[in-house]
Formats: sequence, structure tokens, C-alpha cells
Amino acid sequence: MSATDTARSVITALVAAGVREVVLAPGSRNAPLAFAAYDAAEAGWFRLHTRIDERTAGFLALGLTKTGSRAAVVCTSGTAVANLHPAVLEAHHAHVPLVVVTADRPARLRGTDANQTTDQVGVFGRLVATTDLDVDGPVEPIGRGLLHLNVQLDDPLVPPDRWQPGELRRKTSHRFRSGPASSFMLPLGPRTVVVAGDDAGPEARALARSAGWPLLAEPTSGARTGPALRTYRLLLSTELADQVERVVLFGHPTLSRPVQRLLSRPDVAVFDAAPSWTRPYAVTPVDLDVDVDDLDEVDDPTWLAAWQAADASVSRQLDRLVDEAGFTAYHVADAVARALPRQGLLVVGASNPIRDLDLMAPSYEIGSRRKVIANRGLSGIDGTISTAVGAALGRETQVRNLALMGDVTFLHDANGLVLGPDEPRPDLTIVVANDDGGSIFATLEQGAEQYAHAYERLFGTPHHVGLAALCQATRTPHWRIDSAAELDHALASPNGGIEVVEAVVDRSRRRELDLAIRALRPD
Repeated sequence: MSATDTARSVITALVAAGVREVVLAPGSRNAPLAFAAYDAAEAGWFRLHTRIDERTAGFLALGLTKTGSRAAVVCTSGTAVANLHPAVLEAHHAHVPLVVVTADRPARLRGTDANQTTDQVGVFGRLVATTDLDVDGPVEPIGRGLLHLNVQLDDPLVPPDRWQPGELRRKTSHRFRSGPASSFMLPLGPRTVVVAGDDAGPEARALARSAGWPLLAEPTSGARTGPALRTYRLLLSTELADQVERVVLFGHPTLSRPVQRLLSRPDVAVFDAAPSWTRPYAVTPVDLDVDVDDLDEVDDPTWLAAWQAADASVSRQLDRLVDEAGFTAYHVADAVARALPRQGLLVVGASNPIRDLDLMAPSYEIGSRRKVIANRGLSGIDGTISTAVGAALGRETQVRNLALMGDVTFLHDANGLVLGPDEPRPDLTIVVANDDGGSIFATLEQGAEQYAHAYERLFGTPHHVGLAALCQATRTPHWRIDSAAELDHALASPNGGIEVVEAVVDRSRRRELDLAIRALRPD
């Protein structure tokens, strides 16, 4: 089988497996795949994207898959494959069914010093299975879930003619929840809270509302509506947390140590309603056999009322404290949360921005969901711009697309702003809380006074990069903002396309402010 025939068979198999977005990083060895992808895109089989950086390409495909149809990323051999590793790790740990297609030299060249040749079989480790496709094929159907297809391609690497793909019926891809679970009816009675981590879904909110239980929902849970408590992280350091006897867990909680301490307590029974996750604490996997819309009763109303009263009290104190602190990253998170309309999309970077949003975002009214996503599989800052671009492009409903991230996260994926003139580009406002360094460490042990002598060099890492000049180099519109009022104005007037709003904030008092916030208690 020629390289061209193999490539066309691979593209056909991708589309049959539900792939509707293909991200290509150019190279010579993957040229047969590139030509086949181009012809298939011209025939309307899928949408094609090209990127010059494989790491950017991987996270673009990740973002596309998070909000739209399954995506595949295609690259050449050698170090190009290794550059996909961060996105592949995130996809594995976040349960995103990405397809990775890597071109390779023929097997006969493995173990030699042939140019751009290494061992790509199993390059992503035991977390991702590799299908090594021989030069003579055949190409088997592509399954569900994250997978790596390593395609051996021999000369010639260019097609003899244009491909004219016919009509192809696509299969619809679905996500399936798996894992051992027993059908279970939770009785009312024990003092219960519902914890909704990343990608928990609206079931967490529905259960909490129907049973009358406090809802501790992270911003990316998909359950931050209705009864969700805004300051749950702070309330878990009060006596209310000591009274918790049972937790019903949805999704993948990653944001706070207080939540992890609660879930790890030996006196708290944790019932896991999302058993596809492997937990670092003891849980009872359950498939909740309950129609939450038909419950005839709710639990003791004084339990929920106590949490709601405490949340209202701490929220008022938090707002006063933040307002007195000058223009901070908390103001930026608050402004972005308020600017996000119904059905809008918000992609949030790791480190402080997702935690700032967690404290400042309201519980939106039921029926007015916003889609808030983040790379919480491994919680890295890699590829956040590219993830946001992909997530915005993947949506069928275009209301408003926002991204919130820190300056280090922005710089880490600055290549995500490099798009060719023919590339699809979304309307996306990227808000950067720029405090010139890594302020997350100021809130951790490393930020303590005894380490101040080395803090800036080792953790603060000021960079003094002019974001305006960087944006100018990529022809990306840029606003520099120095106040909350200016930020509200900028967010109310999007220009269209990809734009950057840089909110310059001070991190010199970040540790002091965070300590004051953690010390808040209900009146």
C-alpha cells in the first residue's frame, strides 16, 4: 500500500469515528496525511486547521473536542511527537477522547541513525495505547476514547493526483461513564453536602436542590447555578464543615485543599456518583437510582439554611475586603464573571485565575447556564490560549467567548496567537490578569516571610514582557487596563475576532490579602 493510499485510509477511518476537526502541524513525513486531510476538508468531511507549533496544535485539538466534535491532531515524526505530550496527558486525565496521529519512518529504519527517526511506539507511556500502522496496512476502525495512531509512511510522500472523497456517513461519538457502581438510593438524614468538581454536570445541582443539601460547586463543574454556595472554600474552615457526615461527589474536584481535606476525613462517608475517576481517598461508587424531580421531601431545612446564611455573610465581607484592596486579580475575575452572558463560554487558566473566579463568580440563576471550562486534568498552564481558541471554534452556539488567565500562562502559550491568514478564527476576548510573575506561590508555603530572600528569583519570576508589543507582532488587538471601570468598559465593547485585554494588577500584597480572605468567618 502506498503512503498516499495509507493516508487516505487513515483520514477515512477518522471521519468514520466521528472526527469533524483535524489540526495539522506541517512536516515532510506527514505530507501524505496532510494532502489527504486537505482534500477531505475541501470535500466537506471536516474542518481543517494548521499550526506551526505541535504543542499549540495539540491543545487546539483538545479545546475543539471539549466543546464540539471529536478532533484529531496530526504531526510529523521525531521531536514533533514529543511536543504533543502535554496535551495528551491533559486529555488522558480529563477523559477527553482526542485522536493523535503521528507520522513515522518505516519500521526497518528504527534503531538506526536515520534522520528524524526515533521509537514513537508507546512514546506517551502506558497511559495511552499506540496502534502502530505498518506501511502495508490495513487501517482498522478507530475506537472510542483517547488513542494514538502511529502511521509508518514510506516514499514517495506526495500524491500522484488529487483525491475526490465521496459522501461519507459520520458516526456520532458519545462519552460513556464507566466504572464499578452499585444502584443506590441515598436516604435523607445524615448531614450531607454535594461536591461538584470539574465536569460534574447539572445532575449535582439537581440533586442538591431536590434534597435540600448545600452545593459546593467549582466554576467548571457545570453546576454553579441555583443553590451553589459562592464561598464554600472559606466555609470549609468553619464549624459547619466539622458537622458534615456525608458527601455526594460528582466530577473531578481539584481547586482547594479544604475540599480535599473534607473528602479525606475518616468520619465522612463519600459516595462517588462519578466512578470513572480514580480517587486518592476512600469512596463508595454509586449509581444514584433517584429521580430528583420526583422527590416528595427534602432534608432538614435548617442544615441548608445555616450554610446559606454563612455564605451570605462571608460573601459580604469578602466584597468589602476586595473593594478596599485596590485593583486586584479578584476584580478581574469578578468583571469577567459578570460579563459572561447566558450560554456564553469562559475558558479559565490554571493557578490563581481559576481560584479567583471560584471566590468571585456568583451562583447563576437556574436556566441560565454558562459554559465554563478549564484544563483541570493535570491543572497545568500549558496551551491555555490554544485550548480557548479551540473551545470557541468548537461551539455551534456563538454567544460570547471569553478566556481568563494570568500573564505567565499567557506567555507560556503565546504561539497560540500565531494563526495563518486562511485559518478559522473565533470571536474571543482573552483577559490577562498581569501581575508580572507567578503570584500563586505567594499564597502557598513558598511565599512565607522566611523565604522572602529567594522568593522573587525562584517563584515570583518577574519577566517585564510588554504584552502590547507581543500582540502587535501577531496583529492581535490589545487593550491595556488599569482600573475596574476601564475593564468593565472594555468587556462591554468587544471588537470581534481574537483580542487581548491586559488588566495590570499589583501582586505585592497578594499574600496579605489572601490571608485576610482565608480568615473571614460568618457574622
